[in-house]
Amino acid sequence: MRAEDIETLVAVGRPDLAPDASFAVFATSRPDIGANRYVGQLWRVDLDGGTPRRLTRGAADTSPRLTPDGARIAFLRGDAKGRAQIFVVDAAGGEPVQATDAPLGVSDFAWSPDGTRLAFLARVPERGRYGTVEGLDATAEAPRRITGIRWHANGVGYIADRPSHVFIVPAPATDAEPFYEPAAAVIGESETAAKKPLVAVDAQQLTEGPASHSGVAFADDEVFTVVDEIEPLRRDLTSSLIAVRADGSGRREVVSRQAGLSIDSLAVARDGAVLLLASEPGESGIDFVAPGVALWILEGGAPRRITNPEVLDLGEVGSHITPVGDDVLLQDRTRGRVRLVRVTRAGEVTEVIGGDIETAGHAAAGDVVVAATATPASYGELTVIDDRGARTVTAFGAAAAASGLTTPVETTITGRDGYPVHGWVATPEGEGPFPVILQIHGGPYASYGIHLFDETQVLVDAGYAVVYSNPRGSAGYGRAHGRSIRQQMGTLDFADVIDFFDAAIAADTRLDASRVGIMGGSYGGYLTAWIIAHDHRFAGAIVERGFLEPLSFQGTSDIGSFFGDEYVGVSADDIARQSPMAVVANVTTPTLVLHSELDFRCPLEQATRYYSALKRQGTDAEMLVFPGENHELTRAGQPRHRVERFDAVLDWWRRRLPTP
Repeated sequence: MRAEDIETLVAVGRPDLAPDASFAVFATSRPDIGANRYVGQLWRVDLDGGTPRRLTRGAADTSPRLTPDGARIAFLRGDAKGRAQIFVVDAAGGEPVQATDAPLGVSDFAWSPDGTRLAFLARVPERGRYGTVEGLDATAEAPRRITGIRWHANGVGYIADRPSHVFIVPAPATDAEPFYEPAAAVIGESETAAKKPLVAVDAQQLTEGPASHSGVAFADDEVFTVVDEIEPLRRDLTSSLIAVRADGSGRREVVSRQAGLSIDSLAVARDGAVLLLASEPGESGIDFVAPGVALWILEGGAPRRITNPEVLDLGEVGSHITPVGDDVLLQDRTRGRVRLVRVTRAGEVTEVIGGDIETAGHAAAGDVVVAATATPASYGELTVIDDRGARTVTAFGAAAAASGLTTPVETTITGRDGYPVHGWVATPEGEGPFPVILQIHGGPYASYGIHLFDETQVLVDAGYAVVYSNPRGSAGYGRAHGRSIRQQMGTLDFADVIDFFDAAIAADTRLDASRVGIMGGSYGGYLTAWIIAHDHRFAGAIVERGFLEPLSFQGTSDIGSFFGDEYVGVSADDIARQSPMAVVANVTTPTLVLHSELDFRCPLEQATRYYSALKRQGTDAEMLVFPGENHELTRAGQPRHRVERFDAVLDWWRRRLPTP
């Protein structure tokens, strides 16, 4: 697989299923290098053996949601200014009708139970900002007064002056007479020329104030949403859940912050029970390390936990809840896989789909389940589970497979202290010897998985063997595994990564131990910088979007108010003991520092300070900064930037670890 083959990586989004299970709808997305954007449309597939067909023709249509009767689909599409708005189209296809005209776009939405209204979330800009005054440039806006401990978010920017609020709008009729532009005519001085309306009816705002909201679920005549208030003094990860009347007549608190829950996702079952994916950040309010996301239920009283976070890991990015009668479908992250499970309200767990697969989204109707899945051979497919078992009804992975893929070999080794370390080794075809790249994932409470991974495939295509593992601190191996490096970063994780690397090389004579490199992003950037300060065998290193200086991280990162406190502690001694900047003087390995200009998760100053220290002490170093990108460059950056990044990575390794 070459860098430009990222165009073959077709992702399948969360699907939806007709109430009679006769058809499913879903959206695809893929990078398009020529257009320098992500493109995709809605698809429909009839489950009685039909062929998937493209339902819409937009540039980037996403998030399809069927009405409760399955007759229409609401989805997100960029308007003329590129802002995501809700459109509605007949489930059989046709011309979509625009339903919203939110100044900064729509982020989430839900149908009312009767299918006549749509509740949605949209950021409300402060007057005078973000284009609300024509001709007023961003650099000429008034200064921002900041009184809380949070003011920005990665991928968003400033947040206090554009809180996210709940709105409701009548669903537009897809068969109504369209508006026809009037012809030119002479009108009186007191008359106004008719203008084409973008939407039939303006939306009604249901929440207000400085707090933002996330998640939206409709039940009867109420809309449930999670409140996110910016704290004035200290970070608190707990959440409150409210229900607002759909007619705007009032609101009630359903779960207070005193319940001690940090809510990630919500849904409402048909019997009115409110279901939550949430964790408990403890008395401090910020104990988020291996957070223990569980399923909770509200049935008229206090929240009751259903699942055991020591057994099921429900914290995978994009995890959500699908009610199925009295049960629910959930995504369980385990050993590089994400299986789909069915959970009863008594906590009984049944696997719906497992094996070498990662589930990214799901829907259900009756006894039929549809799921968006990824495998070692495909970035995204739609899988159907019914009385015939599990079957894949799409073939989006064919183009990626044709580009040339290698299948990584999975293995588990025993570390120096007897602890098992799980990971993979990917090698080019041939007898070698191959130079070896050690890859380290971000997080740290994240994991490498079994899905098709472009980072590994491009390196293998260039002639490198790639070794990667899920050391202690990673997700998917139990909370104790994830919490083991809390305020002990660079210890057990360092040992696990190096032990797996050494064992992989020792087990395969094709891997050349004398020619090795190391690279990682985010937490992986942290551990790469830490390792090269203590192990000097590597011919080169790539430190990407790294957490490199805990001291300045607190005042610059969007998660700086709690991340460093929990992972490296608050005392000067604890911070210095685990800080890559504290040991940068020991680095002699040639190092390429990669970073994005608008990264607010690991801000650019983390990279520039580290790079400057390397240069000042005479270490061979280069830095590459990507304009307009944030922390998600390698996953969701502009396609051309993703290719240019690959070009830079391969150029670095060609110079440090040349291959034939």
